[in-house]
Amino acid sequence: MVLALALLALAAAWWVWMRPTELPMPANTPAASTTATSGQSSPDQPPAEPASTDAEAPLYPLPPEAGDDTLPLPLPAQADGDALVAQAAQDLLGKAQVLQFFQLDALVRRIVATVDNLARPLAPAQLWPVHPTPGRFSAEQTEQGLVIAQANVARYRPLVALAESLPLDGAARLYRHLYPLFQQAYEDLGYPEQYFNDRLVAVLDHLLATPEPAQPLRVQLTPVAGEVPSLRPWVRYEFADAALQQRSSGQKILLRMGADNARRLKTVLAGFRARVAVGADETAQRP
Repeated sequence: MVLALALLALAAAWWVWMRPTELPMPANTPAASTTATSGQSSPDQPPAEPASTDAEAPLYPLPPEAGDDTLPLPLPAQADGDALVAQAAQDLLGKAQVLQFFQLDALVRRIVATVDNLARPLAPAQLWPVHPTPGRFSAEQTEQGLVIAQANVARYRPLVALAESLPLDGAARLYRHLYPLFQQAYEDLGYPEQYFNDRLVAVLDHLLATPEPAQPLRVQLTPVAGEVPSLRPWVRYEFADAALQQRSSGQKILLRMGADNARRLKTVLAGFRARVAVGADETAQRP
């Protein structure tokens, strides 16, 4: 469940910036764009989507699972998969924390859709696998101008610490065991000839390539036309640096949570990647 915990920490940053005009993706369409692109992506660009619809071997096949009597075999039907994933989360985190933070309905689909969307300009809040995080985004005036307030950085630290507390070996083992459920959800979202683990690794690489600019980051309020005053100004903040504002939803989330929180969460993501990306090109040691 390190995947969901990392999403939880990212969500803390995202919810306080989410614009109310963002709409959920249609239920019967892919969570991601269906416009295929080709070529290699740079760190500044989202990972390219597969250009072919023909079945190909996965780039990062998951290793066979070793026998383990603690994991339920066989897996339940797809309709019952959410209950199994929710129970696994409760075993790792405790029932109270799971009920407090997670959206348990359609949990597998929410996780898959959000992972896919983190490398895109928009990650619809209605598809997140977590509940809204309390609190509002705040900015403070400094000599450099309007910047992200330190109070926001402090808000994310408990969630980052929670992600850091997970045993990565056990989390990766559980992910491998539950992988058929994630793969089926990915196919149901409109990718019948693609592999969710390949997409996960690409998105992880994209998030790990998030820049680390000098702090604090300057922000500004998006102008609103008309005479009616904004009743929720805290949802109108954006980066003053146009290059940062144009980055993907996932990279902007990491930028907003503060440099220290982002580095710590990147370490968790890199550790998980090392345990699920086992292609022939993977030679680096695990973090």
